Amino acid sequence: MQFSSFGDKFNRYSGITQLMDDLNDGLRTPGAIMLGGGNPAAIPEMLQYFERASQELLTSGELVAAIANYDGPQGKDAFLRALATLFRETYGWNITEKNISLTNGSQSGFFYLFNLLAGKQADGTHKKILLPLAPEYIGYADSGINDDIFVSFKPEIELLDNRQFKYHVDFSQLKIDESIAAICASRPTNPTGNVLTSEEIRHLDQIARENQIPLIIDNAYGLPFPNIIFSDEKPFWNENTILCMSLSKIGLPGVRCGIVIASEEVTTALSNLNGIISLAPGSIGPAYANYMIKSGDLLKLSEEVVKPFYYRKAKQAVAWLQEAIPDTRFRIHKPEGAIFLWLWFNELPITSQELYQRLKLRGVLVIPGEYFFFGQKDQNWAHTRQCIRMNYVQDDESMKKGIAIIAEEVARAYAGL
Repeated sequence: MQFSSFGDKFNRYSGITQLMDDLNDGLRTPGAIMLGGGNPAAIPEMLQYFERASQELLTSGELVAAIANYDGPQGKDAFLRALATLFRETYGWNITEKNISLTNGSQSGFFYLFNLLAGKQADGTHKKILLPLAPEYIGYADSGINDDIFVSFKPEIELLDNRQFKYHVDFSQLKIDESIAAICASRPTNPTGNVLTSEEIRHLDQIARENQIPLIIDNAYGLPFPNIIFSDEKPFWNENTILCMSLSKIGLPGVRCGIVIASEEVTTALSNLNGIISLAPGSIGPAYANYMIKSGDLLKLSEEVVKPFYYRKAKQAVAWLQEAIPDTRFRIHKPEGAIFLWLWFNELPITSQELYQRLKLRGVLVIPGEYFFFGQKDQNWAHTRQCIRMNYVQDDESMKKGIAIIAEEVARAYAGL
């Protein structure tokens, strides 16, 4: 069968496809240790909460109404109004429901946004999305209808005590010209758990404004919900910011609900895309989220249940890793948020792709670091082949077993075996 150019482009096997295939295969494979995918933890308190919420929504008829009816292409009106009011009253943001559009998951939202802004332009030019530092989220890499829509830059690496390190934006490298359509960064960063500081965000915002391009912030793990962020930061939004959020990491990945907060021009464009591509975003996620806002639980649960759960898990996983891998060439990116740890094996004699394959043969699924450095001009930077991403949300027994196997395979690699 002959596919179109679009078909050929999206029929490729990509890093994000491998990640989701591994996630699916691991769920079906007894004994597999799932340290690769981004499925959130099954937090008991949150599961109990959603069970109670489901019963109340069934009783009130709201859940059946959500199942049985389309929403408009912008998303459920009641939820849009409630969320705008929450942000306006809590943070003083100058927004209304016209500044919010829903998508069928934030992955769909980024596909829309990147192709609205980047790629081939009406005047024949080609624009790109600037990622101020790499590594960056694997799910962006293949999302352009046109190829080559990203440019990214090496980070500054700050070495910290206790065999940790932290990435920072190297502002001396950033080159903004007419080929850049937008700046985009995840915060906290997937894959590393890095959190761009308030100073870095303000600096990026200044650069974006000076060049009359938007700043896109991927807030899937961030503030104010699900609040999987361990540093002392504040939510950020203004009229030049496109803030992308999600219900997945609050504990609702299956409802596929992405949230985009932006100018009315952007949310109108997203609504038009929804109408053409999917008629309307799903209704079930917004029904739950609206219930949580009306109950005063969305921000409360994020702060009091979700954030502490992941903080404890991250801290414990770091301790186990440092104990299991005493080699001084091993460092962990300082865990400041999200649900992953980013492991750096300096001077590793094999690539992270090879390490991934060795671990997979032993039933441990991680993500090789090479996939996260797309858009780089320097393809020979050894650091890109020395890192892996692992999640830390599995049960303690699985985490300990998986870490022990990682330690064994890394020791073998360093020994030349």
